[in-house]
Amino acid sequence: MTRSSTLPLIDIIAGARPNFMKIAPILHALQARPEGLRRLRYRLVHTGQHYDPRMSGAFFQQLNIPEPDVNLEVGSGTQAEQSAAIMVRYERLLMEQPSVLCVVVGDVTSTMACAIAAQKLCIPVAHVEGGIRSGDWTMPEEINRLVTDAITHHFFTTSHAANDNLRMSGVEEGRIHFVGNTMIDTLLVNLPRLVPPLFWSTLGLVAQNYILVTLHRPANVDQPGHLERLLRAIAAAAGGLPVIFPVHPRTAKSLGLLEDVPTQIHLVDPQPYLEFNYLARHAKAVITDSGGITEETTVMGVPCMTLRDTTERPETVTIGTNELLGTDPARIAPAMARLMSGQWKQGGIPEKWDGRTGARIVAILERLYGAPLASPPS
Repeated sequence: MTRSSTLPLIDIIAGARPNFMKIAPILHALQARPEGLRRLRYRLVHTGQHYDPRMSGAFFQQLNIPEPDVNLEVGSGTQAEQSAAIMVRYERLLMEQPSVLCVVVGDVTSTMACAIAAQKLCIPVAHVEGGIRSGDWTMPEEINRLVTDAITHHFFTTSHAANDNLRMSGVEEGRIHFVGNTMIDTLLVNLPRLVPPLFWSTLGLVAQNYILVTLHRPANVDQPGHLERLLRAIAAAAGGLPVIFPVHPRTAKSLGLLEDVPTQIHLVDPQPYLEFNYLARHAKAVITDSGGITEETTVMGVPCMTLRDTTERPETVTIGTNELLGTDPARIAPAMARLMSGQWKQGGIPEKWDGRTGARIVAILERLYGAPLASPPS
């Protein structure tokens, strides 16, 4: 926490792996302010939604994020159980030591739950990555986005599509702040620090000569039969290339029920940030159902195939290197054939995905909620 107790206190919330990449640039921008020019202090609140250290623990060290000031330690449970636990514990914290603003990021359970708890106590909410929409209400993340944005005061947006979504829902222009993408801030600053995972040499991996896969959405992994068909389609279309598959804890449950996984698919543990993005940067292609990974591959110029019917990040398709394939395994082979024949699109980088988003956000937060700077001596 920035320690000057006379400055207004803002809360910055993180609870799951994607949140850590999104808050890091904001924290770094706040920390970069010289002591005499600071206008805000912050309290980093970790809800404990991701309780598996493989999913969150290493991120603090790798991304140079300070240890949380508060850990709510909610642990596992259904979405309702996690939401309730986060709300009860964060409400208790706010009642004991209120902040002037709750800054939430992304679209996880912690985002929605902390926004609700803060607003119930009349503490305003700012949403980093506000306004994005998939239109798919079967995704828990879409419900989290809709609820959070319905009670948000200020929206920090990543794209013109997000801006348009907010305008269409009636949000006033002055509450929409088009700042760019903090995920990309984190990626760009860490590109020189990416390192190969320990299994790189063991598996004999060669840059541009393997496929990277991540799958964790319920539609893809909760039915073992469907997951098996996807993996077989990927293996068959990979042309003999090794397929590296870091396994999300949710996916591991279904994988354990499969009789067989194609031998060229290598199941590995979830990877720390620097190792995972090394794999993504040097892959021939990434096949995923994640949203954030499609943003990172767009900036790194890596072909990306998304096994979903919709995306809340359309700019990765219209501008970037991503294509939506849907969840039908039959769609994989034609896309892989285009990749292997060198016909994949080059893509470009969306506006303001330039590594300066965190600084833009902090400048706006200081203007809206910061203490006035002391007058210079006469």
